[in-house]
Amino acid sequence: MLAAPQPEGALVSVKSPVNILAAALGLVLSPAAALAQDALSEEEAAIVARVDANFEESISFLEEVVNINSGTMNHEGVREAGHAFTGPFEALGFKVKWIEQDSVNRAGHFQAVKKGDTGAKLLLIGHLDTVFEKDGDFLEWSRDGDVAKGPGVVDMKGGDVVLLYALKALDDLDLIDDADVTVLMTGDEEMSGKPIDISRKDLIKAAKRADAALNFEGGSEGEVVASRRGSSGWTLTTTGVRAHSSQVFSDTVGAGAVFEMARILDEVYEALAEEEFLTFNPGVIVGGTDVKYDKDATRGSAFGKTNVVAQKAVVDGGLRFISEEQKAAARETMREIAANHRPQTGAEFEFEDSYPAMTPTEGNMKLLALVSEVSEDLGQGPLKANDPAQRGAADISFAAPHVPASMDGLGPLGGAGHTPDEWLDIPSVKAATARAALIIYRLTREDAPSFE
Repeated sequence: MLAAPQPEGALVSVKSPVNILAAALGLVLSPAAALAQDALSEEEAAIVARVDANFEESISFLEEVVNINSGTMNHEGVREAGHAFTGPFEALGFKVKWIEQDSVNRAGHFQAVKKGDTGAKLLLIGHLDTVFEKDGDFLEWSRDGDVAKGPGVVDMKGGDVVLLYALKALDDLDLIDDADVTVLMTGDEEMSGKPIDISRKDLIKAAKRADAALNFEGGSEGEVVASRRGSSGWTLTTTGVRAHSSQVFSDTVGAGAVFEMARILDEVYEALAEEEFLTFNPGVIVGGTDVKYDKDATRGSAFGKTNVVAQKAVVDGGLRFISEEQKAAARETMREIAANHRPQTGAEFEFEDSYPAMTPTEGNMKLLALVSEVSEDLGQGPLKANDPAQRGAADISFAAPHVPASMDGLGPLGGAGHTPDEWLDIPSVKAATARAALIIYRLTREDAPSFE
């Protein structure tokens, strides 16, 4: 990347247009960066220079939005965070609106749209909410050298700022006047409103008219997210004949609900545990004579006696999968196993959809090649696709089934997300912003690649 101004007398290579432009801007390329950035055009070098020039402003803005508490259920705070982005996007020529989500008990979503007819139609995704509610003890930005801490600093207000300042660098140079870009920052990514078909309606609608979707969740060194597993819930209820335990296993009493539950869980484990990218997790279980279970609170109680055969058992769990086909096949296997009852018992699975899978596709691999090329041209090194087993679900998953190409993990580097130790590598904001700006630039040219 472009380095800071050097002392008088520092050597400047003038053999390439990139270095000529850097010198004209009063900047000097390090030898390694100079070699890498010879791959950039003059316009691209100018974009990187604008990112550099705007960097301190972007960090100040990030501090501002991190200090706005926007825990998912702090609706006022989420709206305030969205309002903070309104002016900056309007200054870039975007038409901004707030999408209310009162019907699902959420604050809403921020949307900014610029219509154009050059290059690929892009959907850029972020989220405004965090897991930290306003009555917690992790509420403010702090900085120690190149490390910042604060609620949502990397998950994902850092990514939101990368997205904004990548577009700003392009707008400063009048390079997105004819681009078609939709930005959607959800207000409930950390705890999506239900039903999903309402809370993610506008995201899916935007994805259906896009050629590529880019999400700016925190990045990882040397890789980006080309696939994510989907997630769904399941509940299994088993029943048995309530009777004195001395009659258990008899023809009239049978095995009881707890034995039936144990059988099904064990057989599903044996059938599915070795399938790649698929996980089946029973998270909470209650069983006995009198059973109460609150699914919304994932909390229950049970009464029983050791000398009474269990009448009911309930287990609540989750399923993660790499494709809709894998999800459907796993559910069918689970149903078949449940149907093979022990004597005098019953069993039934209920399934609930949540996040779809971001399945690895040919379009995603084409987009990965472009993203990796940009990274190499910037001297940041090649990028590989992630292991989907190491990533949870995210909003990109709702867009991915409806768009030819999608990518995630394009935000800055950091760690300890969802904890009071959440941190951000500040220099990585500049690196991620330069990369994002060039990705958007190359995708919005007349010769942009097709992902169909």
